[in-house]
Amino acid sequence: MVHFVGAGPGAKDLITLRGKELIEQADVIIYAGSLVNPGLLDYAKAGCEIHDSSRLNIDEVIEIIRAAEKNGLMTVRLHTGDPSIYGAIREQMDILEAQGIAFDVTPGVSSFCGAAAALNMEYTLPGITQSVIITRMEGRTKVPEKESVEALAAHGATMVFFLSAGDTERLSKRLIDSGVSEDIPCAIVYKATWPDEKKVICSLKDLPEKAKEEGITKTALIIVGRAVAQTGYEMSKLYDPGFTTEYRKGKNADA
Repeated sequence: MVHFVGAGPGAKDLITLRGKELIEQADVIIYAGSLVNPGLLDYAKAGCEIHDSSRLNIDEVIEIIRAAEKNGLMTVRLHTGDPSIYGAIREQMDILEAQGIAFDVTPGVSSFCGAAAALNMEYTLPGITQSVIITRMEGRTKVPEKESVEALAAHGATMVFFLSAGDTERLSKRLIDSGVSEDIPCAIVYKATWPDEKKVICSLKDLPEKAKEEGITKTALIIVGRAVAQTGYEMSKLYDPGFTTEYRKGKNADA
């Protein structure tokens, strides 16, 4: 059996209980060494076989899994954050399905949630935005034309950019050229929830300079949108004293 496990955003104690239990039970662990906190491997049992997938290609990863299956061993494939976001797990699962190897997925806390926590931020503020766009700039892996930076910026939603910290100057320029105000607030969060976490809030036009000052070129999320300021929002109806819900009657509501 192969268990794809979300390792969480970085902090060792932000893995799920289920994920921790699977690591403790694993006979073989294949982890994304360049991104996953190695402290999570402290949960592994004595004698567990551990492989760093940052040094492996997909054929080598599958071969390790096949060898484990042949010997009746349980494998944990440990991915950063939540494996459903930029985890490249579908291609692995397709190969396992073709080879008759059983697997399942344990979700994890995504780094975009870790970044919001680091900033004490709520992404969806009434009157500001009720949508979050998770995306990336194209690099060696392209993005669909309809999902370009310019096309997505037109929605005015909070935008969270993965895998884009290496070229903040180009990102800033493309957003401004597409009509986003150069003064719109944004944040860059490096290694959210890790001990060496860094976080900066600035305007979009100042993003490249601030990233350079902090030496941030990778392993960071960039958040762009009015919600970053955490001001000027409307109160929600959720706890409004005058709002009636299924569970409580609003004050001054009709009898």
